[in-house]
Amino acid sequence: MSRIRDTFAELKHTARGGFIPFITAGDPDLVTTELLLIELAAAGADIIELGVPFSDPVADGEVIQRASERALRKGVTLSDVLRCVSNVKQHIEVPIVLFSYLNPLLKFGKDQLAEEAKRTGVDAVLITDLIPEEGGPWITAFHDHGIELIFLVAPTTSNDRLARIAQLASGFIYAVSRSGVTGERNEIPRDAESLVKRARAASDLPIAVGFGISTAEQVRQVWRFADAAVTGSAIVRQIESLADSPDLVARYEAKN
Repeated sequence: MSRIRDTFAELKHTARGGFIPFITAGDPDLVTTELLLIELAAAGADIIELGVPFSDPVADGEVIQRASERALRKGVTLSDVLRCVSNVKQHIEVPIVLFSYLNPLLKFGKDQLAEEAKRTGVDAVLITDLIPEEGGPWITAFHDHGIELIFLVAPTTSNDRLARIAQLASGFIYAVSRSGVTGERNEIPRDAESLVKRARAASDLPIAVGFGISTAEQVRQVWRFADAAVTGSAIVRQIESLADSPDLVARYEAKN
């Protein structure tokens, strides 16, 4: 079994919901990213999503857009992100998912990415704008190196398309809680639970819910109907607010 499947099996065995935090690699710098990944693992993250900075993150709200901009101004590349994972995996065993748009991965090359992901310890890749019709070559490349490929489903995804995605996905299915971009919200849309039910009818894979999950209460609400909750913007906003602090990691730990 993969580390991701092992993680969800353990969560099911202990009747717990999973917690999946997201941060952007290189925000505010790569050294801090490594320390934050270690801190998130120590704080109880079950899986961590690590965002690859991109110049046009159309699925992300303003908080994560600014994080990408800050990282890109520092010159952070996909190679830097992979090196960051390699360094961190010497200290933690928590599965790491690369969260990326397709363009940076195309430039890098799918076969080289699969090889480097395996070498550095990446457990899965989530490509936000990879459509199922174009997923075959990526699935093959990653599968040959033991890397999971995670797909998004949304409230607007039809049942037929959801079934197609379920056939291709591995690791877990990421259910977008609502239409639109990432960002903190006051409540979880009713569509989220309905989407998870439809996804469960199409697949035996675990379901994680993200986009707009920003408080501890919202995480607990998600756990009532899904296997894991993903929190991104709320964490990235805290990092942004502490960016000028020389002891950012220690202050982040104290706030959480």
